[in-house]
Amino acid sequence: MSDFGLKTLCYLHEIADPGSKSISIEGKELFAVKKRQQVYVYVNRCPHVQLPLNWTPDRFLDKDNELIQCTSHGALFTIDSGLCVAGPCPGRSLESVPVEIINGKISVASSVLAQL
Repeated sequence: MSDFGLKTLCYLHEIADPGSKSISIEGKELFAVKKRQQVYVYVNRCPHVQLPLNWTPDRFLDKDNELIQCTSHGALFTIDSGLCVAGPCPGRSLESVPVEIINGKISVASSVLAQL
């Protein structure tokens, strides 16, 4: 995919490894997680009650940086798939956002962003 039609979410260097980052773009609330140099982006909304996953910016991971944790009800999600593995919504998943990483920029297609 070329840079045309892409919106930059953030830069790779802005996310610790392991770590997470809040992203607000065009009225959409997303977050990115980096672990072992892999990046995953999700809509910031728990499938249990549709609330944001974090209480403070950039804090989405559990204390061990192994799982994504919803601070409202404690649901735990795998980083690589967004699948709930514990808490009130087992088997449900976070909404994944497909991204491109080009020249250190994490970007999303404008058409994908419009559908969120």
